[in-house]
Amino acid sequence: MITTSSLQFLKSLAKNNHKIWFDEHRGEYEILKKEIHQLCENVIAEISKFDKNIVGLEPKNCLFRINRDVRFSKDKSPYKTNVGAYMAKGGKKSELCGYYLHIEPGKAMLAGGLWMPDTPKLKIARQEIDYNFADFKKIISNKNFANNFGKMGGEKLVNAPKGYDDNNPAIDFLKHKSWVVTHPFSDKEIIDKNFHKSIAQSAKLLFPFLQFFNVAFENK
Repeated sequence: MITTSSLQFLKSLAKNNHKIWFDEHRGEYEILKKEIHQLCENVIAEISKFDKNIVGLEPKNCLFRINRDVRFSKDKSPYKTNVGAYMAKGGKKSELCGYYLHIEPGKAMLAGGLWMPDTPKLKIARQEIDYNFADFKKIISNKNFANNFGKMGGEKLVNAPKGYDDNNPAIDFLKHKSWVVTHPFSDKEIIDKNFHKSIAQSAKLLFPFLQFFNVAFENK
């Protein structure tokens, strides 16, 4: 369970993003680390009931470090103002589609899909949508899925990708360079003792969407 004090720590960090302040409040961060680890463990247990790909996944292999990689960034702030985890077969380094949990005051969410894949995977994803558009459309048109995740995000091409015609019934989705959906969570939901169950409920709706792409990747 994420506590109100841990959310406050993240809010304060956003205003004091430097090493001296962080070191002075490291004890608060350690508490947050334990809380997000436990939350991730609980979420994995819930999702494992319907997604066997993540059975046995350990939180330590899913959680991202709070330190930012500033080597190629103009923003030299040393710390992220959120904590996150990527739950997929193989953990955060997995190349498969998974469940991304983002905890940040006012910006928490569960996201999933395919984000900016390399060229080979991009081609596989488009081919899968083209060949099995009826299945894809059925997944994203599901009332509960649509109500939970809203409109699909992700950068799109202006014109049809190479090898596809503008008259293709799936063209609006084939133009995507990413296929991502998100479900937001309020701060009130974050600190609820059953937050892990709320995450799992959304994840269960997300599962068929992820599997649509993962089956294609694993069969290639």
